[in-house]
Amino acid sequence: MAPHSILSPQDSAHLEWARRIARRGWGRVHPNPVVGCVLVREGRVVGEGFHEVFGGPHAEIVALERALGEAEGATAYVSLEPCNHQGKTPPCAEALISAGVTRVVYGAADPGEESGGGAETLRAAGVEVVGPVWSPATGRAENPAFQHAARHETPFVALKLAMSLDARIAATSGERTRVTGVDAEREVHRLRTGFDAVMVGAGTVVADDPRLTVRLVPAGRQATRRILLLPDAELPVGAAVLRDVPDAPLHVFCREGASEAAMEHLEAAGAHVHPVPGTPEALDLEAVLGVSRGLGIRSILCEGGRMLADSLLRERRVQRLYLFVAPVTFGEDGVPAFPADAGALVWSDFQPAMEPEAFGRDTLLVFDRQEG
Repeated sequence: MAPHSILSPQDSAHLEWARRIARRGWGRVHPNPVVGCVLVREGRVVGEGFHEVFGGPHAEIVALERALGEAEGATAYVSLEPCNHQGKTPPCAEALISAGVTRVVYGAADPGEESGGGAETLRAAGVEVVGPVWSPATGRAENPAFQHAARHETPFVALKLAMSLDARIAATSGERTRVTGVDAEREVHRLRTGFDAVMVGAGTVVADDPRLTVRLVPAGRQATRRILLLPDAELPVGAAVLRDVPDAPLHVFCREGASEAAMEHLEAAGAHVHPVPGTPEALDLEAVLGVSRGLGIRSILCEGGRMLADSLLRERRVQRLYLFVAPVTFGEDGVPAFPADAGALVWSDFQPAMEPEAFGRDTLLVFDRQEG
């Protein structure tokens, strides 16, 4: 019998709430996962909590502390399998056992070699355990970069596009176009806090002159690094990305053989320059991602432009799509979000990861690539 088939409506509601409060930890705990926990005793919530800050108490510990001794005999609803290892905090599985929790319902399995196995520890102590309740795809949707890192050596890559109803990302080529409103822009800044780095290509640097920093929401636990793909290592004079180098590290990838003077100019401005194989038109993305992972970058939010997005999609390097759709149209002169031969892209790989969400007049659609 599948775990979800033995859940009552109350079980499902409490687990869903654990999932929702877990998301409050976005940008504060990575590379750790976001986790939420709800403790229920005799039909009454006696404690709840989420993993609030990296290195701080896990969700189960926060919920137990707020239960004020009422956790004995309770059911714990946890979005992720309680951890089973001594890290910066004690094992959550042992804490639940010590508190007298008699039943645990969890959403996703913990893929970690060290942290996983909490369910077995709980069962061995006589605790009733139900889980994983969610499908692997649902578990990945809640903690995509964390789940990806457990199985892959390359960074988790998400692609963000702001587009019109007719799938255009700008009114004309090379011209900066405001597609979505301030509410959607604020959400993009919030998303940045949960990624190790933000990446754009040369075309976006020239057309939009972005800063790529977090400004419209509270800062995350650490500055999000900026990655620029500049084959010739050349930045426009006075480029905005150079203003924030002391506070937000800037990494520039260029092709091997680019001008030494151009690279030295970037380094003098405080950028970290990384030559990789490539041509004057494009860089070897496998090399870019490999070097990035070596720098400790586990997750990247790509924010354009069209050529970079096209290459990432064609090479199947995108694990998540954030599509912000605005209620406008740009017509035939607009810049297509996707190439004319979009049939070459395997869209069947992507499935909805979350419910559509409105930000002002714009709508966010999130899709995850499904693993085989």
